[in-house]
Amino acid sequence: MWATDAASKALGMEIEDVGPGSARVSMRVREDMVNGWDICHGGLIATLADSTFAVACNSHGGVTVASGFQIDFLEPARLGDVLVAEAREVVLRGRSGIYDVTVRRGDTVIAEFRGRSRTVKETS
Repeated sequence: MWATDAASKALGMEIEDVGPGSARVSMRVREDMVNGWDICHGGLIATLADSTFAVACNSHGGVTVASGFQIDFLEPARLGDVLVAEAREVVLRGRSGIYDVTVRRGDTVIAEFRGRSRTVKETS
């Protein structure tokens, strides 16, 4: 999945770690990512969290997609910041899962994300 994820790659995201139901992905905030208030656009922080969620929920081998998510922004991110998102599986029942993703700048929590997943196709 990651090999053909053009959107995540275009934003400069890099996988730092992946395991069963977990993932860590980083992204540096570039000039083309800041909004009119000179802070990182919230949609791009959500994209980082969503991409990390995707890596984690696809780590079990099936084709898994998001059925929805919620994100809460807690602190702004600024030009040059390196954001690191860490996803963990909260529950996996059949084809449905819930994952939490924390986005940090160093020790500072920038955003909290909760994603709901659905496996649509098992792979062999």
